[in-house]
Formats: sequence, structure tokens, C-alpha cells
Amino acid sequence: TIYLVSRLRRFSLIKKIKNKVLSWIIPTIPIIIIILLFNYVNALVILIHLVIFFMLSEIIMSIIERKTNKQYKVYYAGIIAIVLTTFYLGIGIYLNYHVFFTHYTITTTKDLGQEKLRVVALTDAHLGATFNGKGFKKKMDKIKDLNSDILVIVGDFVDDDTTYQELKEACKSFSEIHPKYGIYFVYGNHDKGYFNYRDFTDKELKEELQKNNVHILEDDIVKINSDIYLIGRNDKRYPDRLSIDALLKNIDHDKYLIDLNHQPNDYNNELNKVDLVISGHTHGGQLFPLGYLGILLGANDAFKGLHQKENTTFIVSSGISSWALDFKTGAKSEIVIIDIIHEKK
Repeated sequence: TIYLVSRLRRFSLIKKIKNKVLSWIIPTIPIIIIILLFNYVNALVILIHLVIFFMLSEIIMSIIERKTNKQYKVYYAGIIAIVLTTFYLGIGIYLNYHVFFTHYTITTTKDLGQEKLRVVALTDAHLGATFNGKGFKKKMDKIKDLNSDILVIVGDFVDDDTTYQELKEACKSFSEIHPKYGIYFVYGNHDKGYFNYRDFTDKELKEELQKNNVHILEDDIVKINSDIYLIGRNDKRYPDRLSIDALLKNIDHDKYLIDLNHQPNDYNNELNKVDLVISGHTHGGQLFPLGYLGILLGANDAFKGLHQKENTTFIVSSGISSWALDFKTGAKSEIVIIDIIHEKK
């Protein structure tokens, strides 16, 4: 805050203020407005980006002044910093609130029981964060025409701030979608809540999903057809979850195995044991460069996109919403479509 106020004091309008106290108070007003307009997390994001862009702009302008041997009376660095921050975070708002379709095509020599299997994956709705139950339904209306064979919801469907009304409205939209092999759900780290102040229970969450034709998998395996198994893992947050080896103990590995694992951080154990792993959790890194930082710190094995490692394909969705933040500068909100094509050996 002190740094930003000191930079705002460099604008000519502020420089004209003769009273020293006022010259410090007036530049704090835009910062106070940001804090009042946004929640504390988003306000912090805006202020941090302002600091970064002010620093970068001043470095660039100092290089230009040195090269041209000229000092500008107008505080161009400040103008550039404010314009860049507004533009950059404006794009971040659009990428966060607009949901894109991301399409992947992968191949397998294993039998699928059909030439192509289409999987549609949703993750990280965090109902109530960027859209309510009715807003979620609008997103689901787009899925109806995708001719999906299976719809999977890979965790963090709800959050602590989700209301029971939002839950009911969102779950009802699943009853209007009819994939060939059904709809399947696994829990994420937010689904069962952290602070116990929401107005519905874990039991009611489960009931609303199940009565709208959603199958809940908690360290379970289901046979989709004679050639495909779906593995739904409990989230890493829960200490009683089974290992992938324990789950696959009696499974025929010649079948095509799809693994739903909310957090993408068990790659070493899943590698070559399943054919496809679908995850979410990371929100695509949310803010650049946090995704890369998560990899460096070992928090996640990947943070977005498709990664082929030997005989296993790993896909991490950026999610259709976000948690607490209004910006996505490291990714975009997405619904993932995966076409799995059977190729003869």
C-alpha cells in the first residue's frame, strides 16, 4: 500500500497538492475503493498486480529515458501500469466467467465396445462462486447436444458458501441430461465442507445427486460396458481412501480403465496401471504463475491440459468456475470433451 501510494503521488494532479498530509491521503482513496468493492482476496490480487505492473513500467520507462537521454514530465509509467493492470485483469474476469469447451482426442488399441467413447468432464463448479444453480443449469444446457457417452463430475461441485437452494437447482439440471452410460460423481476436497456453516448436510448433498440420476463413487469401480471400467477415487484429503493398487487388485487390466481422481498428484502410482486419469482441483493454476509454482513445490503433478506419460493419459481440467477469485489469468474456465478412439493393433 505504501509503495502504491508513493507511486500515485507522482501523478501531476497529486503533485499540485501543497498540503503534505493531503498529498498522502488522497492517493489512498483509490486503494480504499478497491478494498471496499471487492472481497479481501480479490482486492489483494488487484493490488499485487498493480505493484508488479508499476515496477515493470518504471523499469521500461527508465530504460527508454536512458536510451533517449530525455526525461518525461508526464508520469507515463503510472499510466501504463494502470492501463495494463485493467486490461490484464479484465481478460482474467472474462476467462473466469466465460466457460469454454476444450476438446481432446486420444487413441487406444484396447477394445471399447464401440469405435469411439465420448467422455464429458466437469470439475470445480464451487456452486455459488461465479454462478448459482440457475447459472449452472445454463452451462448444463450446452452439454445436452454433445452426444456424450458418459458425464463425469470430478469433485468440488459445492463449497462452504453453496446454499441448499443452489444445490437443488443445480442437481435438477442433471436429470435433463441422458448420457449413454450415465452420470458419475467423485468428491473433491471442498464437497464435504470445511467450516460446517452451510445450510445442507453431506447426506442431503448425496440425496440430491442420487435422485437426479447421478452415481456417486467413493473408492468404487463400476463396469460401464463389457470393455470399460470406471474407477472413482475418494479425495486425497480423506485419510481412509484406498490406494490405486488396492482398488485394482481384482480388475482385468486388459480392459480400458478410466480413473477419476480430483487432485492430480498421484501420477507415480497411477502410471501404467490405468489408461486415463481425469482430474481438476488446480483451476488451471488460476493466476499466472501459481500453476508452475505448484509443480515446483510438489503440490501437484500437473496443473492443466493433457499429459501423455508412457501408457497413461493424464488430463487436468481448469474447472468451470473458481474459488473466491474473480480472475483466471493462468487458464480459462472449461468443460472438457474427451473422444477416445479405438485403433486396431
